[in-house]
Amino acid sequence: MTYDVISVNAQTGERTERNHTQAEKDELTAMQPTTDEKWVTIRSQRDALLHETDWASLADSPAISDAMKTYRQNLRDIPSQSDVDNITWPDKP
Repeated sequence: MTYDVISVNAQTGERTERNHTQAEKDELTAMQPTTDEKWVTIRSQRDALLHETDWASLADSPAISDAMKTYRQNLRDIPSQSDVDNITWPDKP
């Protein structure tokens, strides 16, 4: 059997195994980030990746490649994905 909580007494070495109480399960659930909080993190990661390639879209930079344009567009499209727990990140060219 698999237990959620395993405790070991430091003095005696006695091992105690038990499952979470309902209150502990509720507390763990409450600690999980909300969907909105996850989107904030994803947008922040996306913005950082866009920032890394901002130089490519400046007027005085060499012509931006089609691959870079596609990469940047795919980054901008990330918030349109529906599953916050399964984001498909584009590969940087």
